[in-house]
Amino acid sequence: MANTASSSFHTEATSGVLFPAQSVSPSLKFVISNLKFLVPNPLTPDNYPLWSNQIIKILKANGFALFLDPKPTTVTATATLANDNTDSNQESHQWSVIDQNLAAALCSTISPAVLPYVIQLNSTHEIWSTLQTRFQSSNRSKVIQLKNELHNVSMKNLSMSQYLTEIKKIVDQIASAGSTVDSEDVMIYILNGLPPSYQPFAASIRTMQTSLTLDNLYALLISEEIHLQAAATKFPTSVDTQTALYASNYRGRRGRSRPSQEKIQTTRSVPSSGVICQICKKKGHSAEACWHRLNPNYIPSQPSNKNSQALLANTDTNNSTDWYLDSGASTHMTNSTDNLATSNVYTGTDKVTLGDGRSVPIAHSGTGLLPTPSRKLFLSQLLHTPISHNLLSISNLVKDNNISIIFDSSGFIFKDLTTNRILLRGPCKDGLYRIAKPVHQTQHTGLSVARTSSSQWHNRLGHPSHRILQHISKNNPDLHISSTSISCNPCNQCK
Repeated sequence: MANTASSSFHTEATSGVLFPAQSVSPSLKFVISNLKFLVPNPLTPDNYPLWSNQIIKILKANGFALFLDPKPTTVTATATLANDNTDSNQESHQWSVIDQNLAAALCSTISPAVLPYVIQLNSTHEIWSTLQTRFQSSNRSKVIQLKNELHNVSMKNLSMSQYLTEIKKIVDQIASAGSTVDSEDVMIYILNGLPPSYQPFAASIRTMQTSLTLDNLYALLISEEIHLQAAATKFPTSVDTQTALYASNYRGRRGRSRPSQEKIQTTRSVPSSGVICQICKKKGHSAEACWHRLNPNYIPSQPSNKNSQALLANTDTNNSTDWYLDSGASTHMTNSTDNLATSNVYTGTDKVTLGDGRSVPIAHSGTGLLPTPSRKLFLSQLLHTPISHNLLSISNLVKDNNISIIFDSSGFIFKDLTTNRILLRGPCKDGLYRIAKPVHQTQHTGLSVARTSSSQWHNRLGHPSHRILQHISKNNPDLHISSTSISCNPCNQCK
């Protein structure tokens, strides 16, 4: 009988009051026994948002979320949780039992690094509020650090799948830290971190008129990576691609700031028959293999070959006055100095390399203007070279004028990014996007004026004498001042 009684009742040492053992509900037993396993990752200084979210969900699911309330009402809480106990002492004891069990269970989910900060606290609420206060400020600085990391993310040598996984990891860490990143911002970070080979793809995504989800963007990026890998396998060198792009119209690009090194590297991948030596100006070998390379006194003979003369003659007689958009050109190029608003004689050593391996000199460098119906577009880094077509560098054009260019099979559209206004439309003919040069009137009627009479000149010049007026007329015949005497009423009255 004594054993039965002792097993049926629970004694609280502090109050000396007996309470039934059944006051510990099955829900509380479940939380006490399983909370440590339901939250597999103990609380550390780095995972507070994730840990707190799991704790809240588990306590809400089992009816104990009110123990985290900053100002719990004991009567209301115990009235909900107690079964048939109505005595106030029993209610207070019931609250204390549940609270202490929850506090112990909560401490079991805290790592040893954090536990010393809460080990002296007595209630679930005190533990919860202390942790919340401690990690709130550090959590904000972590969000700032993660967003800065997302802003500077770059694909580098990663595969597309690894690159997207890295970004997804950072975004998830920001979300677990209690903040969010807009989907449009994530797209911008993804596109900004892509290498130059993906820039045409990135430009098409930025100019899309319809919305795009992140899942669709991921699929498009994976597809673009496969396409670029296949193209790289089919066309292993960039020189072949440039030759195919520029050969038909002598379209080329200017060499970089270190012409000797870069041209040597470029010509290695070109067949030897198309290589021109930069030292002796002869075909068939590069400067690195030239037998005059170590002779400081060697002076190459002036080229008098027919090919150079034919090239100059061709560009003089068949030059096009229209402009052509070129995605591969690094600078704007023109065959006429009339297109240069400011011009300087070029004294550098760089040349424009043509598609067949030949190079043409740069005569002038400067800036220009491209008129459109709405406004004039600025052309920086404009080179005057003997090429057959005027070329516009798309990258420089959009960068210098804050515009976008939309291409399709029928033509192109220039759009102002500030006002979203269409500046120019043009056609696509034979695969080339051409901008026709505007026709200017040869006669400027706004500058034509009627001849001024001699009496008007007399008045304008301050009523000079007839002798002085004749002297002015003799030295300025364009004024057409008559030599006859002028009758002036004010002059007659003053005599």
